Amino acid sequence: MSIVTYNNRSIANISAIPGAAKSLTHIKTLTASSSSTLSFVNGSDNVVLDSTYPIYIFKFFSIHPSGSNPAFQFNMSADGGSNYNVTKTSTFIVSYHLESTGANTLGYDTGFDLAQSTNFQSINPKIGGGSDECGSGTLTIFNPSSTTFVKHFISSGATHSYSSFPASYRNQVAGYGNTTSAVNAIRFQMDSGNIDAGTIKLYGLKDS
Repeated sequence: MSIVTYNNRSIANISAIPGAAKSLTHIKTLTASSSSTLSFVNGSDNVVLDSTYPIYIFKFFSIHPSGSNPAFQFNMSADGGSNYNVTKTSTFIVSYHLESTGANTLGYDTGFDLAQSTNFQSINPKIGGGSDECGSGTLTIFNPSSTTFVKHFISSGATHSYSSFPASYRNQVAGYGNTTSAVNAIRFQMDSGNIDAGTIKLYGLKDS
C-alpha cells in the first residue's frame, strides 16, 4: 500500500481529499432569546427533516434557562408541528459529581423516563439558572421518515446544576417514538420557564 503525502503547494491545490468525510451536513441553526420553544419543522424556514437523511443530529450548547432547576426537553410531531404528542417509551441514566463534597453517583432515574407517554422527554434536567450555568449535548433521531418502524432516539448531555446543589451531571437517554407515521418536526422547550439563551444546530447524516 502506497502512502500519500502532501506539501504546502499540493494542499493549496486540493479540491477534495480521497476518503474525507462528507456525510454530515448542517441544515439549520436556531438561537434562543427568552424563547418559550425552539422548533424544527420540515419544509419551514429551510428546515429539512424527511427522507433526505436517515439520521438527524441536534447539537445543543450553552442552553441557559430563565429560572433555576428546569429540565430541557423535546417532543416529536407527525403532523408538521400542529401537535407535539408522539407516544414515547424511554430510559434515563444519570451520573453526577458534587463540587463541594466530591460525592458522586451513577444510577437509573425513574423521574425522567417515559412509558407510552405523549409528554415531552427530558434530556437535560436540573440546569442551573446562575449566570455561568447551562447545559449542552446531542440528540440523535434515527430514520424519522420511516412509515414502517418506530423512531429511535438517543441523547447524551452535560449539565451544570443549580446553585443549591452545584454538580456536574451527565444524562444519557434512549427510547423510541412508538409510531409508524413519519416524524417531520421536533420541538425543544424547558418544562418551566423559557430558554433564556443557547443554540441548537440540526445536521443530517448520510448513510453513504
